[in-house]
Amino acid sequence: MKKLNGTVIVTYRCNARCTMCNRYKAPSKPEEEISLETIKKLPPMYFTNITGGEPFIRSDLKDIVRELKKKSDRIVISTNGFFTDRILDLAKEFPDIGIRISIEGLEQTNNAIRGLPDGFNRGYTTLKKLREMGMKDVGFGMTVQDVNAKDLCPLYELSNQMDMEFATASLHNSFYFVEAKNIIHDRPMVAQNFEDLINRLLDSGSPKKWFRAYFNHGLINYIYGQKRLLPCDMSIDTFFIDPYGDVMPCNGTKEKWVMGNLNTQSWDELWNSARADEVRNKVRHCDRQCWMIGSASPAMHKYIWKPAWWVVQHKFLRFWKKKKYSMYEIPAVRDYRDGKITKEELDARSTCDLCAVADNGLSAASKEQLRDGTTGEEIVAKDLARQHLDDGRHA
Repeated sequence: MKKLNGTVIVTYRCNARCTMCNRYKAPSKPEEEISLETIKKLPPMYFTNITGGEPFIRSDLKDIVRELKKKSDRIVISTNGFFTDRILDLAKEFPDIGIRISIEGLEQTNNAIRGLPDGFNRGYTTLKKLREMGMKDVGFGMTVQDVNAKDLCPLYELSNQMDMEFATASLHNSFYFVEAKNIIHDRPMVAQNFEDLINRLLDSGSPKKWFRAYFNHGLINYIYGQKRLLPCDMSIDTFFIDPYGDVMPCNGTKEKWVMGNLNTQSWDELWNSARADEVRNKVRHCDRQCWMIGSASPAMHKYIWKPAWWVVQHKFLRFWKKKKYSMYEIPAVRDYRDGKITKEELDARSTCDLCAVADNGLSAASKEQLRDGTTGEEIVAKDLARQHLDDGRHA
């Protein structure tokens, strides 16, 4: 069986209140969330991302990681970094896994976007402690938008000082984010900050950072609503599984495209089913042009000659011609600057749908929790209070 690239969404519960993601308003029920029995049915993977919601809300996350380590060459957990004790405890047992903490800018900007009291300091402190423990694969993750674009390069420099990874994304709309109205308003300003980052990455001595420059070039291309730089092969080499055991091609679609359910099926039965092939056909005709790391990174590995040629060209231009990268290499960026295309036309190409009601991808039982007016925030707060009491009893 060939190894795949997998993302395991272990929970839709989240304690953050991010302005660009409404997942915290639509949590999953703990008793419905993916079990160890289902985790054991996953295929061999060369890379696994564990995400949420906030994965560290699950008190059994160590058990999940233990099982996934039997199946995956590399594991990275995406977290808001708030549950420092749980993160450090897991890192002690698994020092070779990766941890990416979402930090959306410098202190004031981050706390405003993520809606977590003292969120920046909590995340930053967690990163420093992981480093002090000797963890190597740790870093920041940032979703760049109008309100935090100016913090992009300062945060990159901060990650450099700490010798950490620095991952970027931009706004997206999908069932996963429970959002349909995210949009970049001032594209040239945001693109300029990406351009500055790209030049810093290209100036570095790290080949890995040169390829990161290409990824960020793809983000400028994406926020201008252009065709993806590389083909999307989600559902062929890559899959997502949600808290209910539903296997999907990705987290970028407007509604959930379900290939099958691993709670009730074996992996081979699910992956080779007629339903899975129907979803693959949908992916082939998908027009969303996403450029998220989950789909772009596998494509960059698969079609390595394209980013490699881009890197060679840009390193050559810097070395021989003393010429820096410019966002105006992208035709749409020039066309917008020159008045050949309007903001309205670019907005229409975006994944933003100002009239849409976002599908939240919840099960019937999870939706039932919200029917009597109870909010997702209240549900998660109550759950965390219960966990705190339980933790106290077991301490």
